Amino acid sequence: MARLDFQRFVDWVDHRIVNRSRRVIAVFLVLTLVFGGGLSAVETESGTEQFAEEVPAEEAFSRISEEFSPSFEEGTGSTQLIQRAPNVLTRRELLRMLEAQKRLSDRDDLRVVQTASAASVVALSLDPDADTLEAQVRAVERATEREVAEAVRDNAENERFTGLLSDDFNPTTARSTATIAVITHSVPFADEATAGQGGESPLTPIQRKAARVVATVSGDISVFGSGVIADEFGTVITDSLIIVVPAAVVFIVLFLVIAYRDLVDLLLGTVALVMALVWTFGFLGLAGIPFNQVMIAIPPLLLAVGIDFGIHAVNRYREDRIDGLGVGEAMRKATDQLLVAFFIVTGTTAIGFLSNLVSNLTPIRDFGVVAAIGIVFTFLVFGVFLPAAKVEIDRLRERYPIPTFSQSPLGREGSSLGSALRLGVGPALRAPVVVLVVALLCSGGMMWYATGVDTEFGQEDFLPPAEAPAYLKALPEPFAPGDYSVVADIEFLEARFTSSQSGVVTVFLDGRVTDDAFLEELDRVAQDPPDTFLATDRRADSTSILTVIESEADSNPEFAAVVARHDRNGNGVPDRDVVEVYDALFATESADRAAQYLADDYRSSRVDYRVRADADDDAVVADASDVAERFRTAGTATGTVVVFSAISDLILDSAVQSLALSMAGTGLFLLFIYWWLERRPSLALANLVPILVAVTFVAGTMRLSGIPFNAFTATVLALTIGLGVDYSVHIVHRFIDERTEHDLETALDRTVRGTGGALAGSMLTTVFGLGVLVLAVLSILGQFGLLTAASIVYSFLASLLVLPSALVLWDRFSGNDPLVPLGGVDVDDADTPAVSAAD
Repeated sequence: MARLDFQRFVDWVDHRIVNRSRRVIAVFLVLTLVFGGGLSAVETESGTEQFAEEVPAEEAFSRISEEFSPSFEEGTGSTQLIQRAPNVLTRRELLRMLEAQKRLSDRDDLRVVQTASAASVVALSLDPDADTLEAQVRAVERATEREVAEAVRDNAENERFTGLLSDDFNPTTARSTATIAVITHSVPFADEATAGQGGESPLTPIQRKAARVVATVSGDISVFGSGVIADEFGTVITDSLIIVVPAAVVFIVLFLVIAYRDLVDLLLGTVALVMALVWTFGFLGLAGIPFNQVMIAIPPLLLAVGIDFGIHAVNRYREDRIDGLGVGEAMRKATDQLLVAFFIVTGTTAIGFLSNLVSNLTPIRDFGVVAAIGIVFTFLVFGVFLPAAKVEIDRLRERYPIPTFSQSPLGREGSSLGSALRLGVGPALRAPVVVLVVALLCSGGMMWYATGVDTEFGQEDFLPPAEAPAYLKALPEPFAPGDYSVVADIEFLEARFTSSQSGVVTVFLDGRVTDDAFLEELDRVAQDPPDTFLATDRRADSTSILTVIESEADSNPEFAAVVARHDRNGNGVPDRDVVEVYDALFATESADRAAQYLADDYRSSRVDYRVRADADDDAVVADASDVAERFRTAGTATGTVVVFSAISDLILDSAVQSLALSMAGTGLFLLFIYWWLERRPSLALANLVPILVAVTFVAGTMRLSGIPFNAFTATVLALTIGLGVDYSVHIVHRFIDERTEHDLETALDRTVRGTGGALAGSMLTTVFGLGVLVLAVLSILGQFGLLTAASIVYSFLASLLVLPSALVLWDRFSGNDPLVPLGGVDVDDADTPAVSAAD
């Protein structure tokens, strides 16, 4: 009864496609206008900040920003000027840096409140009274080269000077090849600090202007800062889409020309593709879901699935037209079979995408939801609108002289493509067990090999590479990407300023801050730090409320007396009535600094630990967690390196969990759908065999290609199931239809030639449509495109080479006679009743 109910639904849709095609077309055009109105509401979200949401370490980082920052005060931000030269400490180069500082300070709109540079230090050594940039310029101008070199040597032990110079600084020869200047700006409504970097920053307009100002100064000086990073986060999305989408369209149109070989059908397929995209991104705007970097992959994905649906619909319709059926009858027969196949494909693909909902990373969850909605829209457009439009156009062709080119289906009998598609049929009929054993052994080997795939997450993943590929540089406007410098500058700073680039990890302490033993605990934990922490005399190089107390006591005798009165054991650490010590500290000039390490309500505190610049991130995170556990107070390790490490772990967890959920969900869905539609649930097992092969080969390809799991590729394995099942579902569903009328060999042959031809066309368009992602400015987007294209190829090959053997074994174990159609009579003896076995 359930199957009949489903058939009635299919018949209801068939009737409207064939008999009310104009009404169907009108409804879809109206809906396109509705969704089109949402396009203007689409917002863009970029950067790494969005990935840090809901990560415990990031929540601690945010609480630190909230609780240890002055309230209702204007914030500050900084810009770095990076100067490169054979020797930045010559008189000429020092003047260039001072001139850059002066021009920036002279601009009121840049809101400069302070500047610091090695050049300023040298100028003050030459003239201690040079307290303005103009005076510092004069001091260096009046000095000789020898006097400048002597001033440099005088500051060889000055950390304020050497900390701004590259590691190759040589005090003897007064030489260094790079230096940094720091420009501090007052920034109203400064953003709350987060471990990640967002695509928006109040410093972006300031640093854009600063770059133009610095460009007027001769020499090699570049501007770097959070505003520049945020700017590149945003522009890289636009630049990638400008390159990827047109390239995808070119490849898609090229292969659609080959697949359709008819201008009208080509235009119809293109309109349907555009409609699917408008619906999807219109929904994005109407639902208020921001467009992030991961979603750059959605247009090619939808184009790929839409092309597949379109080719199958037109190809199957053409097959029935070749058999002599009229327009309405041929379309009714085609959609009667394809609506079911499209429904199964849509269900399994949506499950593959929605499996990303288990991810703890918001952008990946949003990607899964939008992609799943897009697949449903694609099903409606290509399953209902395109057939209705095709019926209307072909009826017009019968009445009017509309140009018609080739209407023959792909893979027809006798064609070269049809012969090539049969490669898996022979081995399947002769030795199906051997084929499956070999396939499963290869899959097992690839899965074992794939266990070595790395996982990574970093700011650079979402930025353009330091050196753009030659083909991107050769692109004409408007496709040529902009000039990007952030990654190159980051790599330069990490390579040349390691001595001053030591990292910081923070331990957030929640509670027990007012206990008398709290400050003693801070002192105890600082002893014998891990190897990754910087230390002096076996004490961690740290900053906390205790170090602020000690610093104030050293310079303030009155406060030192307070500390002494509350120090029972005489070790300089207050351990009695510490609240009184806190109150006294906040009454001193160190109050602002104390507020950075102790909350106003005395309920939480923070400790910053400096770590070695060359330390391994995983080791730093492990050591930071160990130090946090040393506290009796509830401690949480946080900081950029800790948050990014946590995100990296979540990426791997997401990949594994979404893969398991996708495989389980797809398997259960197929079991149900084949039971519901065909009363043969065991077909699901045959259906899953090529998917298993494809997934393991994609995972192995990741390691072979050196591609790690990252924010993009974490979705690939689940997507392989979602997209790859398309190929096997079409084969299985077509096989069952053919098997009811033909013997086993004929059914397999007709299946792989008919459906296999459409699969070949959709595979090529999908591979190239997704493969164009390698042209994107973002390198990890290229990795995603490469892996997704590989998954399509593996799914196609597995469906044609492995699936036929699985279907032959299914047919045998179901008790069917290979010479007898499931729903007919023996082809050799019309009087012999057909054998039909229940599943």
